[in-house]
Amino acid sequence: MRSFDFAPLYRSSVGFDQLANVMDRVLSSEGGQASYPPYNIEKTADDAYRISIAVAGFSAEDLSIEVRENALVVTARKADEVEEKVFLHRGIATRAFERRFHLADHVRVTHASHVDGMLHVDLQREIPEALKPRRIEIARAGEVDKDVVDAKAVN
Repeated sequence: MRSFDFAPLYRSSVGFDQLANVMDRVLSSEGGQASYPPYNIEKTADDAYRISIAVAGFSAEDLSIEVRENALVVTARKADEVEEKVFLHRGIATRAFERRFHLADHVRVTHASHVDGMLHVDLQREIPEALKPRRIEIARAGEVDKDVVDAKAVN
């Protein structure tokens, strides 16, 4: 396994420590990623995303979606069926699963739907007003803001 030194990143930037955690998580995961159930991640707008998961054989009651600690967790548990079925061929897997998606800061789930064997989870990135770029006015020489008290006038 290859390891990376993120020290140069830390010397010239602030607040990117989560990037190192993400890279470590990706690089340390096993090469054989679980492929069940299959899913798509699509970008539907500048700050909107959709995760679509193929959940054939599961009803909406069998599925659970939770957001905890910046992770979207989708789980499925098939209710125990009372009657035993005899399959000649079983190609549709309905085994239980848990799929995790790590979410960036300020990404929240806006909607989820279960249609035609697909679970669609819509996400939106909402940047708080305090984090949006803002323009700082530069005062010209000789101008004093009216809200600022002059130190000479106080003493």
